[in-house]
This record gives sequence, structure tokens and C-alpha cells, in this order.
Amino acid sequence: MRQWALYLGGAFLGSGAMLPAVAPAPVRHGVGDLTVALDSASQTLLHLSPRAEPGFDFAPGDRAQQRQGDGFVQLGDLHLRLRTAGGAWRDFSSARHRVAVRALPPGGTVIARADMTATMGDRLPLTVERAWLRDRGALVLRFTLRNRGATPVEIGALGMPMVFDNIITDRTLEAAHAKASFVDPYIGNDAGYLQVTRLNGKGPALLVLPDGRSPLEQYRILHDAKRAPAGDIFTDRTPRQQTFEGFYDWMVASGGMGDAGQPWNPATGFTLAPGAARSIGVRLVTAPSIRGIEGKLVAERRPLAIGLPGYVVPTDSPADLFVRTPQAVRQVSVTPADALTLTRVAGPRGWHRWRVTGTGWGRARVAITYADGSVQSVHYYVTKPLDQVSADLGRFATTRQWFDDTRDPFRRAPAILTYDRDENRIVTQDQRVWIAGMSDEGGAGAWVAAMMKQLDHPDAVEVAKLERMVDETVLGKLQVPGGGVKKSLFYYDPKAFPDAYDQRIDWSTWASWDRKQADDLGRSYNYPHVAIGHWVLYRLARHHAGLVRRHDWRFYLDHAYRTTIAMLRDAPHYAQFGQMEGEVFLDILADLRREGMTTEADDIERRMRTRADHWRTLAYPFGSEMAWDSTGQPEVYAWMQHFGHAKEAAVTREVILGYDPTVPHWGYNGNARRYWDFLYGGKVQRIERQLHHYGSALNAVPLFDAYRRNPADLHLLRVAYGGFMGGITNVDRDGFASAAFHSEPDMMRWDAYSGDYGMGYFGHAYAAATYLVQDATFGWLGFGGIVREMPDAITIEPRDGARTRLFVAPAGQWITLAAGTIARARWLPATRRIELTLDPASATTPNAHLSVEAPAGVPAYRVDRGTAERGFTTIPLAATQTVVTLTPGDQRVAGAPSVNVHSTGASGTR
Repeated sequence: MRQWALYLGGAFLGSGAMLPAVAPAPVRHGVGDLTVALDSASQTLLHLSPRAEPGFDFAPGDRAQQRQGDGFVQLGDLHLRLRTAGGAWRDFSSARHRVAVRALPPGGTVIARADMTATMGDRLPLTVERAWLRDRGALVLRFTLRNRGATPVEIGALGMPMVFDNIITDRTLEAAHAKASFVDPYIGNDAGYLQVTRLNGKGPALLVLPDGRSPLEQYRILHDAKRAPAGDIFTDRTPRQQTFEGFYDWMVASGGMGDAGQPWNPATGFTLAPGAARSIGVRLVTAPSIRGIEGKLVAERRPLAIGLPGYVVPTDSPADLFVRTPQAVRQVSVTPADALTLTRVAGPRGWHRWRVTGTGWGRARVAITYADGSVQSVHYYVTKPLDQVSADLGRFATTRQWFDDTRDPFRRAPAILTYDRDENRIVTQDQRVWIAGMSDEGGAGAWVAAMMKQLDHPDAVEVAKLERMVDETVLGKLQVPGGGVKKSLFYYDPKAFPDAYDQRIDWSTWASWDRKQADDLGRSYNYPHVAIGHWVLYRLARHHAGLVRRHDWRFYLDHAYRTTIAMLRDAPHYAQFGQMEGEVFLDILADLRREGMTTEADDIERRMRTRADHWRTLAYPFGSEMAWDSTGQPEVYAWMQHFGHAKEAAVTREVILGYDPTVPHWGYNGNARRYWDFLYGGKVQRIERQLHHYGSALNAVPLFDAYRRNPADLHLLRVAYGGFMGGITNVDRDGFASAAFHSEPDMMRWDAYSGDYGMGYFGHAYAAATYLVQDATFGWLGFGGIVREMPDAITIEPRDGARTRLFVAPAGQWITLAAGTIARARWLPATRRIELTLDPASATTPNAHLSVEAPAGVPAYRVDRGTAERGFTTIPLAATQTVVTLTPGDQRVAGAPSVNVHSTGASGTR
């Protein structure tokens, strides 16, 4: 659920302590590619701009007046938790009560230097000196802690606040994209870093690297000071809300924090003996672009880890870990020891390479120890084979989440409803009524996931239940006869149902809709969910025999069309924005054209062109009911490509890369930014960076498409595959699918509600494919498949779970099956042919329906057998495997059908 919010205002007023009433103008210093300005009294960061673009600021410099004084953290502040022998932990913060620091003489490489002990708080048993330096073209922030007493001091936590301008509050979308940045961490211990990327996706990008031995052990949120736990002084006064995710501490040590969650890295601390000192800090450098980040890491002599195809490893599909480092590798270990097996194999020149095989399940950490004793952490997640994950999800949803209570006063039976994994029960009521009401993302997620599972893995028993649900509950209850979709079937009406509601729940909030609110048809985001249900059943009825029994394919395709039109008619306000899962409308359009339903297809296309024409008038057409969002971009990209607006599609693609990173961590790799939807679809309701919320897989869809159009840009494929696979980690061993992972240290676990997960599973199932790639550095790669190199051919065996879509990058060919599955494929470079081996026929799939496209602009290949039919090549399947040969257009096999190119809109997925 996404709250009805616009540009939320925030009051950031603070009061200083012992600071000048009027601060002198800051002095700007040029350091490498950056220009830096410091506050004259505190020597904390005011401005940080690229020299090439002085009007842009990575720091929240335009909020400086509102964010001054006590309680507002800045880059250059410090947090400490420490104790002496036999004593209790005590906390110190340089930002809590500001005192002017004692400036020390600069000189040489030192820009500014100060003794900041006085502003840390009373009775600090250390002296703290801070320096800003120039060092080999980098801006360095360095703290030196010295034990001035006669007894050892144990440091249980040390955090450096990372304050960059990620505040969207009071900004229009255009201003936010022009001025704001997002921060993504690689929580990699001594090899960790932050990447600060602009919302518009343009360069330069800022990298925050360790200075000396300053590991990124933990990346810890700074709570909103007004809502922080009692006694917590590691906070900030900037209100956290949908328009502001919050600032974080770079934690060099975290062992004294007492966190309940299992940390990413072992929590440590250190002790300063009397007279001893330790320096920690960060280096700030720029990369020319987001794609140039890894090259900059190498230039900075940082260890670089690249996992291909990524960091989520199904047990039947090994991955590779490539590491480039200026040091020798001393040791490699895995935690838990039985989670992964790493085998050393030959790698490219200058790279270490390990084959990574999943042998357990769940989170795993690979620790690489280098010659100097530093440790790099690479974070993996091990899953079951993807087809088994799909089977588990389908079974769980259609049994444990199946609701068939005919006495239900809200007439929700039969249905698949939200599930609470903590209590192992269906959620039949919640203060946020949509969660129990089958609509909105938080309520539709469960049944959308179950429906999308059938697209590539149909199960007759599950399909029969879903037909019942659509026939008896969606049609006529959730969806009115004209095609409109209600916001919720569940609602709060104690007069009508005095005994129906749990009195322990607070029903007085805005989220407890009454019947009139629940019956409203004006929320466009509900329409794709219902359209998906009709479209999947159409596909199953059209391409498989005997699976769908209640209605024929025409019935479901017609209802998919009606739902599409109803969204534009009944929910025009929110329909002006991109919709999550909106790619389904392009497939409905393509299927209408295949079936000769030209009037209906023209109707959709005309109406959608109006939306696209409106988006072209906007610099950043990614609005929603939220001030900033990460779920409208995929549909915007899709229609821009469909209507031939390449420039606008490229802008959309780069914006996605601005909030969707690739880093050596399963949780953040491909994790499209999301931090507020636990409020609307989760059991634990709070603002928090969500790992693999549904945006991860949804934003993978346009990036996959962009890669197929430009196979030279491997970065697109890596980010897309990270989101595609990240979205599968939500599914537990039994098949329960969580809304997202709680990344804050007090939890570090999956939310107990299934919530809005189904939107992400739409993206996963919709984009499931295998990619055969030849990279200039890493050689032959399989994203979603196992590659075997032979003297005359490269073979790939799909492991993507669907096994119905294959992109052969060297040929630029996109091969998709609406029916049938791929056992393996061979690429023969000498003749540039593709040999496709299809699985045998089954009772429900007697024929394969094959399509070949060439999105990269080369001619599409020809197929050596079959009959052209409705934009596909129909190939009868046998009791044994069938081999199909695909050849370039100038090598047509005698008697072969004509080239089989069709347009399915921007996604090209089907």
C-alpha cells in the first residue's frame, strides 16, 4: 500500500550551543575532482560538489540553515560507545550538544584540523582529533582517538555519520532528480564502501572508501530523534518519512550495540591502552559514472569482488566469484561452513576465480583474508532450484493461504489471502483493511503470486482453484460488472457486523476504510492485479490443453481488455502515473492483435498513447501517489519503447540505475530502493530500508529489455539479474513468501506478512529467462543457466526456473516459448547457428509455440520447422526431445517457415 502523500513538509529547526550567531562564509577547497566547504565553527561538511558541476551538491548544503545546531548530524561528526574496566557502557555524540571545536593549525596536506573532544560530551576518557586532508587526489576525513588516561578504554561502537542529500522533502520530482542522491552500502568489512548516486543516474558518482583500517562492519540507521528508543543518542532530528529515508552510521565497530539480529559481519570492538591511539576515517573520490564505479575501485587499489551471475545461488546452478586485488589472498572461509563450497578455478589474467556451489540454504558469508590481514566479506544467499521454489510457493499459496469460509460476512471466499508466518495463520482482519481485503498491493500480493506461478509452472489442481477464485470472488465481488476494481473486500463497519472485528485492533485510523471507501474504484494500482489474473488464465487456456475448464480463452482475454479500459476510465487520476506490473497491458495489447481483436487493440493503444504523450512532456515522469517512487519507471519505460521514444526510454533506464545498484551483497545487489512499504504491507510497521521489496524484480524487467537491445552493456544485465534473483530470496523453505527483509540490526530477518510480495513475483515470473553471454574479460557466462565450452560449440542448460526464454547474446536472438520448455541450447560460432532442444510433449502441452525476435537490431533468425500461427511458430512435440535449428536469415533451411518476428511491446518477454 502506498499512502496518499504529496510533497511532505518537514521542520528542521535547531538551536546551537556556544556557536557563533552569524557564521562567516565557508571557505571552499579544491581536492581532486571535488570542491569542499566546511562549517567554520564545527568543521563539519557543508558542501561537497564535483568540480565539473559546481551547482550540484552531494551534501544537503541547501538545508544548512534548517539543519544547524544540536541534534543534526553532519559528515564529520562521530558516535562512540565505550567503557572502562568494570564500568557500564557510555555513549558520546559530537552532534548532540554542539560546542565550537578547538581549531588546530592546518598545513601541508591538511585542509582543516580540530580537537573536537569538547563537543563529544562530558567525561570522555579520550581525546578526539579530526582532520580533513588531501591525499593522493582524494578528500580524506580522519579521526584520531587517543587514550589520555591511566586505564584501558574499550570501544564497543564507533560510528561515522554518513550525511548526503537524500532528502526529497519539499522538492518537486524534477528538483529531486536534479539535486538529490541515494546512498547504497557494500557492507564488506575492510573492503566495504558506499556509493552515492544521483537520482537522475548521471555521473559523477561519489565513492566513500575506508581510510586505513576502517572497516564497514555495519551500516546502521540513525533514528529520528523524536521517535528513537529511550536513551538512544545516536539519532538525527531530520524527520524520517516517505520523503526521507534517514542517515546512517558507518560502523567501524558494533560489538557493544547488543543487537538482536544476526549481523552481516562479526560484531567487533577494540581497546585502547593508556597512551595508545587509533585513526579511522574515510576517503571520498568520484567515479565518472555509475558504470565506472568498479574501474575507480581498481584505480584506488581497492579489492574488487564481482559475482557472476550474482550472489543468489540455487543449489543446482553454481556461480563464479571473481576477485581483483593488489594483495595476495591468504585464506578464504565460509560462514556457515556448510552453506557454500568454493573451488579455485582458472580465471582471467589478473583475477582470482572461485566456483561457488550452494550446499545449504539461506544467508552465507564468504570471508577473504588478504596478506595484510584485512578481510573482505562477500554476502550470498543459497536457495533451492528455482523450479522447486516455484512449486513450493504455488503449493503454499493454494493450501495454507487458501480461504474458503462461506460464512465470511465480507464474501471473500474462495480466495488466497495474506498470511502471518509468525502465527502461521491467514490474516482475516487488519487495521489496514486492504491487507485482508484482496486488493491494493498488500492484499492482492498473495493471489497475484499464486497466479503468476502458473504462467510457466501450471499445476492443474492449483489452476482449478484459481479459476474458482476468479469466477466466484474476483468477478462480481472485487471487480464490478463494468470492469472497475474495488480497493478492498474487507472494510470496517461495526454497525453492520458488530461481532466481526477484533477489539484489540485500533480501528480509528485512516487505514480502516468503511464500505464506501473500500468500494471506491478510483485507485488505478489495483487494476493490473486483476488484469494479471485474467491474462494468465487466457494464456493457459490458449497455449495448453485441458488446464482451464470454466471458460474459454476469449472470455479471459476479453476481461483482461475490459479491466485495462476500466482503469483508464474509472481511475484516471492515478492512471496518469506508471503502474507496478503495468507491462501486463502491453502483453494484453499484443495478444489482442494476435487474436485479430483489432478494435479492442486499437482502443487500448490509442488510450495508452495519450498517457505516453503526457509523460514525454515531463523531465522525469515517474510520479505516483508518493512524492518519489520506484515502481512507475518500468511501465513508463515499456510504453516509451513501444511507441518508439528511445530518448525518453534511455532517461528512464538511467534513472533506474540511480537507485538500483550492483554490489557484492545479495540483499543490496539489484535492490531497487524502497523504505516505506512496511507501513502498508508489513507486519512490523516502520520506515526502514527494505531488502528485496517488490521493486527489485519489477525494475529488473526494463533493465533486461535494455540489455537485450544493447548486449555490450553487461552492467544492465548484472543489475537486472540481481533484482530478478533477489526477489526469490523472500520465499522460505516451505513456500511462504515474505513482503521484504528487515535490514536494521535489531531484526535482520524477513517480515512475517506475505503482504505485497506478489508484485515482485510478477516481475520474477515475467522476466524469467536464461542469458548466454561472451564477455571480453570473463569469457563465456550463463545468467540463469550452466555453460559448457566445447571446441566447436557452447552449450547452455537453462536453470532459470521457467526454461521458456533464452537470449543468445552473440547472435542477438531472443527466443521465447508460450508453450513448451527448453532442455538446452547450443551456439555454434562458426556457422552462427543455434540448436534448440525442446522437452518432450506432455498431456497439457502437445505443441511448442516458439517466437524469435532480435531486439538488438540484427535480423531475426529463421526456424527450420513448424507452422506460422498467430505470431508464433507451432512445433509438434514428440515423446522424445525435439531439436530445432535456428539460422541467420541468409542461411534459410529449405522448407522452413518465414522469419517469425512479433512485437510484444517494450518488454519483449513473451
